[in-house]
Amino acid sequence: MLLQPDQRTKLDDSEDTLFYSFPRFVNHVDDHFIRQLTELYRRELQENTKILDLMSSWVSHLPPEMKFSHIEGHGMNEEELKKNPRLNHYFVQNLNKNPKFPLENQDFDAVLCAVSVQYLQYPEAIFSEIARILKPNGVAIFSFSNRMFYQKAISVWRDSSDRQRLHLVKSYFQSIPDFGASQIVATQPELPAILQMFGIGGKDPFYGVFARKK
Repeated sequence: MLLQPDQRTKLDDSEDTLFYSFPRFVNHVDDHFIRQLTELYRRELQENTKILDLMSSWVSHLPPEMKFSHIEGHGMNEEELKKNPRLNHYFVQNLNKNPKFPLENQDFDAVLCAVSVQYLQYPEAIFSEIARILKPNGVAIFSFSNRMFYQKAISVWRDSSDRQRLHLVKSYFQSIPDFGASQIVATQPELPAILQMFGIGGKDPFYGVFARKK
């Protein structure tokens, strides 16, 4: 799916570097979501492999018992990345300005992106880069809930339902021929979405979309 220019717009179009200039040492989703994400990683990742944690922060939610050969982090706030104990190395880059990763071809076994896909203005370019750096059969795992920095999410995300967002992320994978069929994991919220969005009771819904490179 190729997004139209109006679908890429944000309510706050100021520089992303300003918005992310101060650290946020909080979890943006609840423990229910985190447990499901960690379990998905436990099922789909292999130990002693090389991981890229894309759009990361001070925590990666990886299974604590799993050891990896190298975990490369990427994010927008260096203080957050410095605090992440799972990262072996990291780089700071605004992917909406420069989608090209400073990484080698077919060098990673997995790419992870938690609760951040909604901020990508050029997801087609990012998913193409992910395919470039993944080894054959490498996996890309995107997860999200219905929480977001509303002013920084792109228009098509803001205007979509959770179900539509699942199919949107699936379409990002489908737009890159190097990826095989994507899979979806979804746990619906216990309360109406409007209450969930404002953090009023219940549990955060968990959505995961993942695919492997052919």
